Amino acid sequence: MVERRVTVIGRTVLRIVGPLAPSVVIVVAAWWLALEAFGISPLVGKRPPQVWEYLTSSAAHRDAVFGALGITVRDAAIGFASGMIAAMAVAVAFVLFRTVEQTFMPVAMLLRSVPLVVMTPLITLIFGRDVLGVAVIGGIVVFFPALVNIAFGLRSASPQATDLVRAYGGSRVTVLRKVAVPTAMPSVFASARISVPASIIGALIAEWLATGQGIGAEILRSIGGFRYDEVWADIVVVTAVSILAYAVVGVVESLVLARFSDRS
Repeated sequence: MVERRVTVIGRTVLRIVGPLAPSVVIVVAAWWLALEAFGISPLVGKRPPQVWEYLTSSAAHRDAVFGALGITVRDAAIGFASGMIAAMAVAVAFVLFRTVEQTFMPVAMLLRSVPLVVMTPLITLIFGRDVLGVAVIGGIVVFFPALVNIAFGLRSASPQATDLVRAYGGSRVTVLRKVAVPTAMPSVFASARISVPASIIGALIAEWLATGQGIGAEILRSIGGFRYDEVWADIVVVTAVSILAYAVVGVVESLVLARFSDRS
């Protein structure tokens, strides 16, 4: 049983990570070729070998980049978790109580239309520049796309299965738990895949405009100090983490959906 599970996990990882390998090669090649094609000076536009040399030649360089990266990953995780939890809670409320959706959705769409960069100073004024402010800024980036997807998934439940549960005396909560939630799992994971890079963008915005820490702040300081090696290294590592996190969500999605399929 254990060997079978390990085999399934290994195959799933290969199925998700495998297609990423050629994508990474294409991105690196496009990065290099674009700089060469547009004649960008190596002093400003760093090539992959220069970034690699910067990261491998000095422990101080690695400490600076990966220390800031750790803060950004933490900020992104906070924003991702807060946004997804809020989106799932509100989506459930929409399905259970139609009046909540009719009241809340116009307000949500109005807030969504306001650029986050404009809202960030107000958010930091109200919630501060610490973890709570980061959670709000990152959560906003994640919340709205996730809410739409998850609410749609919850409403995609089979009418036949819903009627069957109700025929046996099931309440709206029972229908939600036994029919709607399993049906919505693909939508939940689709939202998670979208939200992974979005949460990193939210973290960078929070670091640029609020906290003054992490990769976002380091990029600004490096540009101001003409440390373009560090700028490119910061961009590369945060992009790599975003791709890796996306792949991890894909692995978890495959495992969870396979488990739900086995149960059904």
